[in-house]
Amino acid sequence: MQKPACNTVYVDTFTNGVLDPEQPMLGPVRDGGVIVANTTPGCWGPMITPSLRGGHEVTQPVYVENAEPGDAIAIRIRSIRVTSVATASGNDQTVEGRFLGDPYVAARCPECGTDRPETRIEGIGMTAIRCVNCGADVTPFTFTNGYTIAFDENRELGVTLHREAAEAIARDGLKYMAIPENSVQNPIVTFAPHDIVGAVARIRPFLGQLGTTPSRPFPDSHNAGDFGSFLIGAPHEYALTKEELEERTDGHMDINRVRENAVVICPVKVPGGGVYLGDMHAMQGDGEIAGHTTDVSGIVTLQVHVLKGLTLEGPILLPVEEDLPHLARPLTREEKAKALRTACRFGLHRLEETAPVSFVGTGSNLNEATDNGLKRAANLLGMTVPEVMNRATITGSIEIGRHPGVVTVTFLAPLERLERIGIADLVREQYRLEE
Repeated sequence: MQKPACNTVYVDTFTNGVLDPEQPMLGPVRDGGVIVANTTPGCWGPMITPSLRGGHEVTQPVYVENAEPGDAIAIRIRSIRVTSVATASGNDQTVEGRFLGDPYVAARCPECGTDRPETRIEGIGMTAIRCVNCGADVTPFTFTNGYTIAFDENRELGVTLHREAAEAIARDGLKYMAIPENSVQNPIVTFAPHDIVGAVARIRPFLGQLGTTPSRPFPDSHNAGDFGSFLIGAPHEYALTKEELEERTDGHMDINRVRENAVVICPVKVPGGGVYLGDMHAMQGDGEIAGHTTDVSGIVTLQVHVLKGLTLEGPILLPVEEDLPHLARPLTREEKAKALRTACRFGLHRLEETAPVSFVGTGSNLNEATDNGLKRAANLLGMTVPEVMNRATITGSIEIGRHPGVVTVTFLAPLERLERIGIADLVREQYRLEE
């Protein structure tokens, strides 16, 4: 018998790196309820923790009352707060001989051959992660260029540190990164990188992972079209076909606009949806061009609403207004009046009512991701792809979420189309549009 739904579900437990629809979910949380989560850092810590099976360590999914396959869940990001004092990051390189086909998913000890071995930390630096069975250096990733960055008390700025400070932080990594108690990851500050010293970066936290559970097991970092393509014909147990890759939900977006006060509308592919989150970043420019950014722990508050009968191929994003491309921002009353005067000069006496909407597209490269986003928008709104291309060109933009293969297709869509699919009220609320 299912438990009664709660108004608030608190989350401080995590997956083993795999999103598996057969595994238990937390909750249920009621439709309209709140999820409060203490998240772990995303990429680098799990990447140097071979026992994790997905390259990340996301929260245990939450069951949402009344959510069934074929519905969607609107997730409002009510707040994101960084709790880490410092972190480390940088560009990566893999270490051959320490994984089976995929270093994120199938790490292997190069000495004793143990798959996904448990590890211990011995000292600091890039050789500190050791196999508990034989003591070998076992990390499948190291830095090509890396940095340690510390944050001010109000989490407004970060400063990259010199060797002495990086090494001091490395010796107490769990504390400085505020890694939650139920996490198993090795803190990446253990590596003490210090190639960039004295650089200042503004903090604007967002979630690299936010979404719903796919309908088959996926390594968490591979729940997207770009990383997911690594699974096609892979030599490990999470291998899948190109057709099976369509069962993803694209929760791993690394789109820096997935931040406080944004709304993400996610497909439901399993009963209850299975809302999960993680991979919080302190800041990131478009594209996450170094492959990684500043992974941090934090406290996140989400509010969830079920949208019955809204069948999605992938997520829809409603960014905060200042994050919209210039051409996709809602028209002001003055702009509408000026446009109508121009239209009337040519005998046109009625204008489209439009509002911003952003479709997430993913693929093995940016061209495939763009095609994917355009097709998703066209299919949902009942348009042709060429029409979406035209609208995105003159009233929007294609923006890179993550290189190599996550984009957003953003444009001003006709409100009557948004009414038809049932998201017009959400869009009006997000952008304070008048009826």
